[in-house]
Amino acid sequence: MDEAPIIFAVPVRDLPGRLVRTVRTGRSPQGQRVGIAFTRPELLVAAMGVDQPWEELCESALRGMLRPLGIDRIQVDPLLVAPPLDRVDPAPRVVQAGTSRTASATTYPLVSSVRISTLPPVPAVNG
Repeated sequence: MDEAPIIFAVPVRDLPGRLVRTVRTGRSPQGQRVGIAFTRPELLVAAMGVDQPWEELCESALRGMLRPLGIDRIQVDPLLVAPPLDRVDPAPRVVQAGTSRTASATTYPLVSSVRISTLPPVPAVNG
């Protein structure tokens, strides 16, 4: 008797200017690129927020999408998924005689991956 495949809630993002969605990837605390999957949508919302779009995918479909990216590890149920810590400040503070100007906003570089935290250790599926 064959077992039914496990269906994951997988975070996705829309590609700008296209009608295409792609899976979100991340980096482990050690810096290794990983796929991200959740066993329940509630866990995805807790780690990434209610506005994070997601799709249901089985493990083999997710691996098929990650393989061309050179990613062979899927991190299941990470506790926190956050933007990278490094920020880019496009206009550093400039001081001129009698005036002071500062950048009005700090922007994040465009990235396809996010930083994940897995403390305490959580199960991971290795390929």
